[in-house]
Amino acid sequence: MHHLHRLLAVWIEQAAYHNHWSHVTPRAKAIFALAALGAAYVAQTPSAALGVALVGVLVVWRGAGVPWRCYLRVAAGPLGFLLLSGASLLVSVAWEPGGTLAWQLAPHALSDVAMVTARSVAALSALLTLVLTTPLAHLMALLRQLRLPEILLDLMVLCYRLIFVFSESCHDTLAAQTARLGFSSYGRSMRSLGLLVGSLAAQVALRARGLQWAADARCSDGNLRFLTPHFAHTRRDTAIGVLAGLGLLLLGRYLP
Repeated sequence: MHHLHRLLAVWIEQAAYHNHWSHVTPRAKAIFALAALGAAYVAQTPSAALGVALVGVLVVWRGAGVPWRCYLRVAAGPLGFLLLSGASLLVSVAWEPGGTLAWQLAPHALSDVAMVTARSVAALSALLTLVLTTPLAHLMALLRQLRLPEILLDLMVLCYRLIFVFSESCHDTLAAQTARLGFSSYGRSMRSLGLLVGSLAAQVALRARGLQWAADARCSDGNLRFLTPHFAHTRRDTAIGVLAGLGLLLLGRYLP
């Protein structure tokens, strides 16, 4: 699982930095993504919501040039979760008079479940439209322009960067334990798991202390700063994002 998380982070990072729109102002992409989220909400039928989702996929794939294999890898986990959640909504659980638990299908809820699932898929497509086309530094610059509290921005950056460090440490420790037959039995597995948690907790504490020492050595004032990139054609791209977002809202509202 930890290896999968690391791969997902790497795929998202690669897509964000190596697509055709990586140097487009994040303001335009954020406007379009918010419009796609709104279109998912105002969609009146499942087909309209799925149409919005399809437009989002095509925009990322054909417009931004993100490989469809990368898109499917990133979207597979959340999409599977949404489909499984939708299927679970079709099952009702009730206690019978005899005290037994009864599982029953709820076909009358099929239309509502289809609508909720389709809107969720469209919202996922809107999120991936922004995440897979916008590097982290650009997102931070946009959020700083929106006056988001600095402490939240610092926490976001640290959590995202430490994902790779934490995953790498976990992978190395598990590999060493597996080579020593640490998971050959149930008892050894529990012991190895405890040692893994303790080792990771100690490593996280040491790395946090090291980051604090490094920040103090550089006379840091507590805020993590990034160079604000310069985006060419900001006004033009923002206008295009607004127009495309309005078109997507109309599509979601009036598509049958």
